[in-house]
Amino acid sequence: MSKLILFNKPFRVLSQFREHEDKDTLAKFIHDKSLRIAGRLDFDSEGLMLLTDDGKLAARIADPKYKKPKTYWAQVEGVPDAAALDQLRNGINLKDGITRPAEARLIDEPAKLWDRNPPIRYRANIPTSWVELTIREGKNRQVRRMTAAVGYPTLRLIRYSVGEWTVDEILPGEQGTAD
Repeated sequence: MSKLILFNKPFRVLSQFREHEDKDTLAKFIHDKSLRIAGRLDFDSEGLMLLTDDGKLAARIADPKYKKPKTYWAQVEGVPDAAALDQLRNGINLKDGITRPAEARLIDEPAKLWDRNPPIRYRANIPTSWVELTIREGKNRQVRRMTAAVGYPTLRLIRYSVGEWTVDEILPGEQGTAD
C-alpha cells in the first residue's frame, strides 16, 4: 500500500529535501526518506504539498496531462474587477504561452487562515482582497504571474487543495494523511 502524506508547507521553506544555502527545506519537517514530492511549491508560497513513496502516483498527481485541479488562495493588492476575473477565467498570455482557463472568484479572507511570519507588507492606502483560483496546469510561478498580468499582484499565496486533498486541519509545518 502506498503512503500519501499531506503537508502544509510554511512560508520560506524550499520544496526539496537536500540542503540549500541557509534556507529551510522539507528535511526540517519530514524525516521519512522513502517519500517523493508530488509537485513543488515556491519558496515564498504556503500550503498543501503531497508526498508519496509511489513514483507512479507522484507523476499522476504532478503531471499536468492528468489535469488534477489545484486551488489557490491569493491575497492580492487591490480588488480585482469583473474584467480581471474574466481574463483569469479565459486564460492569460504569459511569456511561456497562454494559460488554460482557470476558475476565478473573489472570496472573503479564509476563515481558518494561519498567521504568516513575517506578515505581508501593509499599506494603509492600498486595500487587499482574496481571490480563489483553480488551475489545471503548473507553469512556474503561474498564479503570481497571472494575477500580476491582470494588474493585481499577489502578496500572499496559499495552495489550498490538489484534487480531492486539502490543507484543512493541517497547520503549517505539520503533516496529515490521505484517507
